[in-house]
Amino acid sequence: MRHLSRRTPGRLAGILVPTLMLAALPARAQQAASPAGRWLAEDIQGGGVIDRLQSTLEIAADGRTSGSGGCNRIGGKAVINGNNIAFGAMFGTKMACSPAIMAQEDKFLKALGQTRSFRLDPRERKLYLMDAAGTVVVRLVAM
Repeated sequence: MRHLSRRTPGRLAGILVPTLMLAALPARAQQAASPAGRWLAEDIQGGGVIDRLQSTLEIAADGRTSGSGGCNRIGGKAVINGNNIAFGAMFGTKMACSPAIMAQEDKFLKALGQTRSFRLDPRERKLYLMDAAGTVVVRLVAM
């Protein structure tokens, strides 16, 4: 028994010290990068966006999504696993806007449907959504 009790503090130190070091890190550093947040589209499928028209996307930690295509409010659910993300069917209001605004909204929703992965650039505060081939389909900036 004595021999075991002498070794226990060393074993505990081997477990506790890394645990305490991890606990001292900010919560954001402990977690994998997440796309959760409020985002504004800067580019959709390489075609830019209409000035002063805001296509927005808000992603909650649990994958719930909401935002605006530019004309209509949208919402739905995304499945996030590591750097993979897939948006389920999006629902939205049914307002009619000018053809150019509706075209941007349609492109935005189509791009979300094609999204399979994401990349964050924390320095630039950007979120890149990419299709199955790894091509960026939407570039967003944090709001």
